Amino acid sequence: MTEQEKELSAKQIRQRRRREPPPDPAPLPGLVDAHTHLAACGGRDRATVSAIVDRGAAVGVGQVVTVADDMVDARWAVQAAHWDERVFAAVGLHPTHADDLDEAARAELEAMVTDDRVVAVGETGLDYYWTVHSSTCADPAVQRDVFAWHIDLAKRSGKPLMIHNRGADRDLLDVLAAEGDPESVIMHCFSGDAAIARECVDRGYLLSFSGTVTFVNAGELREAATLTPRDQLLVETDAPFLTPHPYRGQPNQSYCLPYTARGLAAVRGVPAEELAPVLGANAQRVYRLPLR
Repeated sequence: MTEQEKELSAKQIRQRRRREPPPDPAPLPGLVDAHTHLAACGGRDRATVSAIVDRGAAVGVGQVVTVADDMVDARWAVQAAHWDERVFAAVGLHPTHADDLDEAARAELEAMVTDDRVVAVGETGLDYYWTVHSSTCADPAVQRDVFAWHIDLAKRSGKPLMIHNRGADRDLLDVLAAEGDPESVIMHCFSGDAAIARECVDRGYLLSFSGTVTFVNAGELREAATLTPRDQLLVETDAPFLTPHPYRGQPNQSYCLPYTARGLAAVRGVPAEELAPVLGANAQRVYRLPLR
């Protein structure tokens, strides 16, 4: 085999590996997936949703919150939450879809949050990465206005606000300060440094960590995870994205959550079996989920 053929073969192996899901982890009871996207994971109907949740339950993930980023996804998330008692929904418009918040969407989201299976408003916030990298992303000024509307909806509904933040730390925190916090604020897939983490912690926000906390180049994120108090700590997959190391780039699902929980426990220097039920209890408390 020539060097060129060897290089091509190695590339094909890497590409095939990236399409393969990670193996099931050892069970770690007590977990709740605080943020996932079941539809994007292949959960298109009652049977496939239950199959995804069953696989998670087999390794200790007892409940999941499936999250919307546009109106179509919001309608689906509410439906999925009624298909399986272990599934709950968060509804809102991702900042990249902020342009979609017309009067009809406002009315529909306000109706959705009255559903008992809807446990949060979001994901909402600011995303300055896609403002630069996509011609279809909503303008930052529009994002800020729509974010403020979601903050108000969370306060009026009494449900937690689920935050998406990419490249907008200061502006996002300033909008929250100006509008006034809802009772509970969840920083989904926290990506800030230690200084931002301390400010969020001081404000009483919950910080939710995804597989990114296990990435080799995530030293600042691990510092943030270390300083977050136990009762303000959540864990999530953000599946099908952000699969934890060493499976980064492969398809993610809720059953992979124990990998991230174990990584988070290692960062904090505590046994995973001790931290897992704390993470699950925090999610049940903030989302007001039934105990299982």
